[in-house]
Amino acid sequence: MMSEEECAVSPSSSSNGKVAIVTGAGTGIGKSSALALLEAGYAVVLAGRRAELLEEVAVEAGSASSRALVVPTDVSDPESVRALFASAKEKFGRLDLLFNNAGLFGPRALLEDINYEDWKAVVDVNLTGAFLCTQEAFRLMINQNPQGGRIINNGSISAHAPRPNSAPYTSTKHAMTGLTKSTSLDGRKYDIACGQIDIGNTATDSTLGMAQGMPQPNGEVVPEARFDTAHVAQAILYMASLPLDANVQFMTVMATKMPYIGRG
Repeated sequence: MMSEEECAVSPSSSSNGKVAIVTGAGTGIGKSSALALLEAGYAVVLAGRRAELLEEVAVEAGSASSRALVVPTDVSDPESVRALFASAKEKFGRLDLLFNNAGLFGPRALLEDINYEDWKAVVDVNLTGAFLCTQEAFRLMINQNPQGGRIINNGSISAHAPRPNSAPYTSTKHAMTGLTKSTSLDGRKYDIACGQIDIGNTATDSTLGMAQGMPQPNGEVVPEARFDTAHVAQAILYMASLPLDANVQFMTVMATKMPYIGRG
């Protein structure tokens, strides 16, 4: 693997010549997707706040670790985001795929009790962070040869239907849909495609409580089904595999038995 400070190595024989940036790559969906992209031959820039987790992902990639670049990043900080994309350009020369995956749920709270700091923290990561990364991706993709690339946004089931007491998270995920549509429209003239994957109940450390029970709109607490993040990674690979004249605009991948259809 390469750290931010090291020089790029020659791509391995299994490289497909494409470069991806995955935010929130240290755990969960981001980790699974980054590993799948590395296995598929991508060079992958692993972005996230915790360097040690990103390093562990790169090591787990095994022989593909020579195509992994670890760049600790705070997506809510414009300078940090600019440094991320500058590192990707310096090491790999171009960008073919951005997966805007970094996200923060924030504390569950009654809407009337949500404090400004918690609201702002969720907005800064989920929405502003995705915008900042999208803007930098545009700047890189527009000026590379060949021009263009693909952006995939992690929307979540909450882009469609809220959970109780989740106003900040749900608001940002609804806004992500607007960002996806604007990015898709404004990117057309540059051959930049943008789609959104809405994911429900992946089996990660952050969703362990779902098996014990989640609050429902009717006041009940009900255990919820989860599914393996590997299936999300395969969906990301499919979306990324399309030529730039084709696009998955929206895709929903969820646990079959989660209480979403009919929620409320």
